[in-house]
Amino acid sequence: MRLPPWLLSDRAGLVLLAVLAIIGVGVPVLNLLVPPDHPLHLTTYTVTLLGKYLCYALLAVAVDLVWGYMGILSLGHAAFFALGGYCFGMYLMRQIGTRGVYGDPMLPDFMVFLNWKELPWYWHGFDLFGFAALMVIVVPGLLAFVFGWFAFRSRVSGVYLSIITQALTYALMLAFFRNEMGFGGNNGLTDFKDALGFPLQADGTRVVLFVLSVLALAGGYLACRWLVSTRMGRVLVAIRDSEDRARFLGYRVERVKALVFTFSAMLAGVAGALYVPQVGIINPGEFAPLNSIEAVIWVAVGGRGTLVGAVVGAVLVNYAKTWLTGALPEIWLFALGGLFVAVTLLLPRGLIGWLRRWEATA
Repeated sequence: MRLPPWLLSDRAGLVLLAVLAIIGVGVPVLNLLVPPDHPLHLTTYTVTLLGKYLCYALLAVAVDLVWGYMGILSLGHAAFFALGGYCFGMYLMRQIGTRGVYGDPMLPDFMVFLNWKELPWYWHGFDLFGFAALMVIVVPGLLAFVFGWFAFRSRVSGVYLSIITQALTYALMLAFFRNEMGFGGNNGLTDFKDALGFPLQADGTRVVLFVLSVLALAGGYLACRWLVSTRMGRVLVAIRDSEDRARFLGYRVERVKALVFTFSAMLAGVAGALYVPQVGIINPGEFAPLNSIEAVIWVAVGGRGTLVGAVVGAVLVNYAKTWLTGALPEIWLFALGGLFVAVTLLLPRGLIGWLRRWEATA
């Protein structure tokens, strides 16, 4: 099969896809087929950790699409990530049934504890996998479209738009903390048992979730790379560089922004849905504005406007976070802030931008 020209010209993207193919095959083999006492064996914990990194990488790609190519610095993408996670978490909660602490076949344990008498209307349908999978993209996409339509039609941009997106995710965090919202309050949704009849704690299920994360990241990257390689992609860059000029040329800037912003939110929702069964919990903390800021830092570190850089930055920063929070937990936030300042001053184009410049001068 011949690769399309827009992909053949993207050497970094081809390397990324090759790496994803290798780990997509290699990690399951090293986990399931290599004996536990062998030095090459990968534990299920490591597989889950890698899967979590890949979900973060997909979120970073979604952020890079709107920030790197359209100039929209969104500080609220954690909201779309969390909404996708809650949608799939609701499905997982409905699968518990009578195996919960209170044994209620319809109501999750936290609803029984709070003396809820019946299932809220917005929980209906989430016992079906297909419906939940659809809501994973519809709910974040709908919120993004409505928000973007009003914000972009009002020509809100720059730092004002960033502040509004951060206010949006903060408002959602406060709302989901309330018990009367029906989403578990402070504790969120947890104690998941299985999905589609497969136990979530089984090694095989963990591997399948990891492979799905690989496929989702590869698919999300290819979709974004195709988008930015089309005429639409050139319009996005034109909007980023001079929005007034693009509008003067006759482009409906607000429609383009709303469309791409909605697509980006859908990608973030998919990332959140894959994240939840791997970590085993979703709570309002996922809405925290800091999470959105971290996603922006991943993109800045890897290289804004490259897509590949978003993946690299997400994996590297989260690996550093995992190591530092275990070895030196008290300095992690200082290290994160210092990293962002250092990248801004020394590597304004991120790691991928620096590599490309070094390659051009070599």
